[in-house]
Amino acid sequence: MAVAALSSFTSPLSSSTVKFRYSFYSNSSFFLKPLHCHCKISPSNPQPHHRHNHREEVVGKKKKPRECKEERSGKGSVVGPQTAAYKSFGISKKDKESLIFDSKDQQVEPNNIQDSAFLNAVVKVYCTHTAPDYSLPWQKQRQYASTGSAFMIGGRKLITNAHCVEHDTQVKVKRRGDDTKYVAKVLARGVDCDIALLSVESDEFWRDVEPLRLGRLPHLQDSVTVVGYPLGGDTISVTKGVVSRIEVTSYAHGSSDLLGIQIDAAINPGNSGGPAFNDQGECIGVAFQVYRSEEAENIGYVIPSTVVSHFLTDYEKNGRYTGFPCLGVLIQKLENPALRACLKVQSNEGVLVRRVEPTSDANNVLKEGDVIVSFDDVRVGCEGTVPFRSNERIAFHFLISQKFAGDTAELGIIRAGEFMKTKIVLNPRVHLVPFHIDGGQPSYLIIAGLVFTPLSEPLIEEECEDNWGLKLLAKARYSLARFKGEQLVILSQVLANEVNIGYEDMGNQQVLKFNGTRIKNIHHLAHLVDSCKDKYLCFEFEDSYVAVLDREAVAAASSSILTDYGIPLERSSDLSKPYVDTPEGDQPSGKEYSDSPVSNYEIGFDGLLWA
Repeated sequence: MAVAALSSFTSPLSSSTVKFRYSFYSNSSFFLKPLHCHCKISPSNPQPHHRHNHREEVVGKKKKPRECKEERSGKGSVVGPQTAAYKSFGISKKDKESLIFDSKDQQVEPNNIQDSAFLNAVVKVYCTHTAPDYSLPWQKQRQYASTGSAFMIGGRKLITNAHCVEHDTQVKVKRRGDDTKYVAKVLARGVDCDIALLSVESDEFWRDVEPLRLGRLPHLQDSVTVVGYPLGGDTISVTKGVVSRIEVTSYAHGSSDLLGIQIDAAINPGNSGGPAFNDQGECIGVAFQVYRSEEAENIGYVIPSTVVSHFLTDYEKNGRYTGFPCLGVLIQKLENPALRACLKVQSNEGVLVRRVEPTSDANNVLKEGDVIVSFDDVRVGCEGTVPFRSNERIAFHFLISQKFAGDTAELGIIRAGEFMKTKIVLNPRVHLVPFHIDGGQPSYLIIAGLVFTPLSEPLIEEECEDNWGLKLLAKARYSLARFKGEQLVILSQVLANEVNIGYEDMGNQQVLKFNGTRIKNIHHLAHLVDSCKDKYLCFEFEDSYVAVLDREAVAAASSSILTDYGIPLERSSDLSKPYVDTPEGDQPSGKEYSDSPVSNYEIGFDGLLWA
C-alpha cells in the first residue's frame, strides 16, 4: 500500500493557492493522504519546509524520482510537480466553483443542523510548526502555519490529529461563532494512531458548551456526518455520507495498521481532527485521511471511537501515551492445503511464523516454523483473519491492537505437529530506523567537523533517496533492531577544515566501529570518544573505509569549527547525559539484513504481514 500526504496553503503575496504534497513509495498505484491541514505561509516564511518533500512519487507501478525543485504556474504561485496519480486539494478563486459542484450532492443543508449542540463542540485549530532540520540537526527549519479541526471531550480536553500539531511551537483554538483564539497545550501525541490530546486553561473557552460523547462502532450503511473546518472557507463545514467499510487500515502518518472506518462523505484538508457523528449525535470517530486515485472518488477514513478510547485509556493509565503493542512476528497465510499438510496442520486455520523480532518477547517463545492457530482462545483462520461481529471477519492483528503495552496474550501454536499454548507479553514495536523522532529534535555529534547522527526515515526523505547508498537503504528497509537502543549511526556530512583534509567528500555513510569497538548507538559513540586516551581516533565505515584523526588536533580545532559554521554546541543535549550501556542480547551481529522487509509498506503482496 502506498501512503501519501498533501498540504495546501495560501500565499500572502498572491490570491493563488500553493499546492504541496509528499508521499511514501510502494508497488501500488493508489495513495492514502492524511489531511495534512491547510498550511499557510507567514510573511517571514515565504515557503513552508515539510520534511517529506523529497520522497518518490509512484505512477502506476513504476517509481518516479521526485523533482527536488518546484515549478511556477502562470500566475506566479509555486506548484509542485504533478503526476496522474494525484488529485490536488489546492484551491484558488478560479477553482471554487468546481469544488462546490463536486461536493454539493453530499452537503448537508445548514438549516437542518445549524442549531445542533454538537456543532458548538467542534473548534478550529491554528498551529505554528517548526520542524527539525534533519540534515543540519543543530537547528530547525523555518516555521509554517496550518489549520485543522478538533472537538471537545470530557475533562476540559480536546481531541485532534497528531499530524495537525506535529512539531508544534504554538497551538491555538477558536470556537464556532467566536473571534477569540485560545492558547492550547498538547498533553499527549499518539503518532501511531494519529491522535493528539489538547487542553485549554481558559474558563471562558469552556463556558456554555457540552462535550461530545463517544459512540459505538457503527455498522455498514450507517449514516455519518463529518464536521470540521476544511479549506474553501472560514466557517464550519458539514458533509454527510454512509459507512462503506470497517477493517484494519494503514495509517499513513503513523505507518501503522489499526482499525479504520471508510466513509463516502467528502473530506478535505483542514477536516483533520474533526469528528464524525452518527444520527444520534454521538461521535463515532475522527476524520484523518483520504484515498486518492483516478479509479475512485469520495473515499475518506475515520479513526473509530474504539481507537480513540484506547488512546485515552492509555494516557489516563500511564500518565503519558505509551503506544499500541505488537506481537513482533512476520506471518504468512496458510491458504494452500499442501503447505498446511507439510506443517502438520489438520484444520483449515492458522498462520505461519516466518520471522520473529529480536526485541520482542515473542523471540523468547516462538520459533520460525510455528503455526499460530489461536489468540486468547479466538481461532485464527488460514487467511490471517478472526471473527468480527456477526458474519464478518477482520485481520488477526486487530486482536493485538485491543491490548495495551505490557499486557499478556495466550497463543495457541502448532510446533512440529504438536499443539501447545504459550503466553507472550506485548509491547510497542522497536524500530531500528524510526519513522518519527521522539522529542522532535534528532541527536548529533560533531568530531573535528565530522557530523554523526542516527539514521531515520525523515532524514532519508529530506536528503533524497538518490543520495544514499543501496547497501544502507537495504539495511534501513530490511534490518530489525537486535536489541533495544540499537541505532544505525551515520556520518551525515563533513564540515571542511584543515584537521579533516581528505575526508571532505564523505557523507551519508554508516560508521561501524570506533577504535575497534562496534558502535551500538550515537550515545555509545559519544561515550567512546569522550573516554578515548589513544593518540588517534579511528572510525571504520561501511565498505571498509577508514578515517583517522589526531586526538590532540581534534581538540584544538573543535572550537574554531563550531565558530566558523555558526554551530552552538558540538553535540545535542541528550548526549551530555551519562551513558548507560545497553546489553546486546544473544543475537548474532554477522547478518546485517534479512530477506524480508521490516514494514508492511515494503511487502509487495498480501501473503506476508507483520503482526
